[in-house]
Amino acid sequence: MKLMFASDLHGSLSATDKVLELFEQSQADWLILLGDLLNHGPRNALPDNYQPAQVAEQLNRYRDKIVAVRGNCDSEVDQMLLSFPIMAPFQQVLLPKRRLFLTHGHLYHPNMLPPLASGDVLVYGHTHLPQAERQGDIYCFNPGSVSIPKGGFPASYGILENGTLSVVSLQSGKVVAEVALTH
Repeated sequence: MKLMFASDLHGSLSATDKVLELFEQSQADWLILLGDLLNHGPRNALPDNYQPAQVAEQLNRYRDKIVAVRGNCDSEVDQMLLSFPIMAPFQQVLLPKRRLFLTHGHLYHPNMLPPLASGDVLVYGHTHLPQAERQGDIYCFNPGSVSIPKGGFPASYGILENGTLSVVSLQSGKVVAEVALTH
């Protein structure tokens, strides 16, 4: 199974269009959205091409391929525009040898872990900073932000393929960070 991850779209239509184009090209089975989909949030500047209603329309075209969690900028009003559920604070994807714990990152994060077993993966967004690494006996994976990257990193998304989690630059396609899931 191939998975694509995107976080922190924040209503950017240009970033959303690029993510959906790359999702089509990737032939991933599922698009996992890690929250902050439509609203830019009061602490962020408006992202490029801020059009939350159009972002919702574009995402709704893929509603049967999306698994999503609620970000701290997502609301019930946002849910009214979307035809797939976004209000869960976390989701879990069960793989043959491990669990992916999907969350936005404002409730659970590397410094506030949910209950995880050895080899499980915490998949989160929120910080807008890419991360792909093993920490002790778990893995932490953050695909960064597709719309408002921080820390000097490029806008990025994530891929899980053949047991490797990769953070990939939205524009160049270069791998920013990756980790092999080995145990």
